[in-house]
Amino acid sequence: MSESQPVLLLTGASRGIGHATVKLFQERGWRVLTVSRQAFSPLCRWPNARESHIQADLEDLSGLSALAEDVRSRLEGGKLHALVNNAGISPKGPEGKRLGVIDSDAALWTKVLNVNLISTALLARALLPELERAGGSIVNVTSIAGSRVHPFAGVAYAASKAALAALTREMAHEFGGRGVRANAIAPGEIDTAILSAGTDALVSAEVPMRRLGRPNEVAQTIYYLCSDGSSYVNGAEIHINGGQHV
Repeated sequence: MSESQPVLLLTGASRGIGHATVKLFQERGWRVLTVSRQAFSPLCRWPNARESHIQADLEDLSGLSALAEDVRSRLEGGKLHALVNNAGISPKGPEGKRLGVIDSDAALWTKVLNVNLISTALLARALLPELERAGGSIVNVTSIAGSRVHPFAGVAYAASKAALAALTREMAHEFGGRGVRANAIAPGEIDTAILSAGTDALVSAEVPMRRLGRPNEVAQTIYYLCSDGSSYVNGAEIHINGGQHV
């Protein structure tokens, strides 16, 4: 790797939007480090995938210091150009049931908030010096469920994504003076393997463009927010949902 090659750290890289993001950034000449709670998957067929993968469970906040140190050891010149926080969990009940307030106990709340929100804040905090050296960009992946009640997303997931939007604003305010931008994207119904039954009917009724989004369309927006083309964009949340939010 040359010192001039930009580096992306992507959490939640094992499928869907994460896969599309890795492929796009590599096509644009970036080096990509990936993090997921699963061990390396042979389905990840991009160059250097195995060597660039870090297995870590973001629910375990005590392991974040070790994760940050592992990332730090892989950086040349101590520079991290982009951190994309894509990891997220949305637990379901039996037969894919949406989990509301009544169905969500303390253990579920803790698990979801640790993965979807708190680990994001702590990882950015730990790697801020590396992001600052590179004049880097943070992109947090929120959700349409963070701004409206969604028929499939549970209450803990929705609350965590709403809080992640607020965290993005806080990061933009606090880190902007250090030369580090923070923005968010809020996907709607994206064509991935984790779609719930009934999504087709929802798209037909609620999405003005009458189709699912493609993972590459999300990846393109992530890339924009990590590139010089968005150099004065800070604290924004971009909706990627075909107009579903209007």
